[in-house]
Amino acid sequence: MSGLGKGRSIEIFSHPLHLKKKCSIFVLKKMVCCKSGLGLPAFFLKIPSKEEERMSHAQIIERVYKILTPILEEEGMECVEIEYRRESGGWVLRLYLDKEGGVTLDDCTRVSQQVGRVLDVEDIIENPYRLEVSSPGLTRPLKTERDFIRYQNRLIKVSTTEPIGNQRHFKGRLLRMVDGGIDLQVNENTFHIPLQSISKARLELE
Repeated sequence: MSGLGKGRSIEIFSHPLHLKKKCSIFVLKKMVCCKSGLGLPAFFLKIPSKEEERMSHAQIIERVYKILTPILEEEGMECVEIEYRRESGGWVLRLYLDKEGGVTLDDCTRVSQQVGRVLDVEDIIENPYRLEVSSPGLTRPLKTERDFIRYQNRLIKVSTTEPIGNQRHFKGRLLRMVDGGIDLQVNENTFHIPLQSISKARLELE
């Protein structure tokens, strides 16, 4: 049995200047390494399927969201999106935050420190990872009724789970929230898109 250093580096971003501050925190983790001797049977570890890995990611994101919510409520902010994924530089836990008037670099720094401390105590992520805290930028995702009400009259992009008017991808002006969906003006046409049919939506640059 040997100790293995588990590093968690924190990167903090703030749009539109993309300022960045970085620090590293190391926590010792233990890993059991077993070897078979001559004449002993070999043991194999099961490699999780992609579906099992996705489920694990979903559970991590759900737990991070629960940890994050009371911290953000205290700070007057909201969580727009959480990503946990493996990239070329390793595993990344990416938090997108927003508030009225926009998120500042100081906001990102303060929240990252609080969340980082709780994550170290809860120890819910086994892999070494990098924590990134950022504002969502000018093309932030829209997920809740509150989002669609807040950004009425803005230009947005929408993808749907099923065709509406023989298409699944839209770019147009968000007119209103009505009858459990949104009215979207695309050129001279208006489409009503139920919220349950929206797979992805985000603001678009004007």
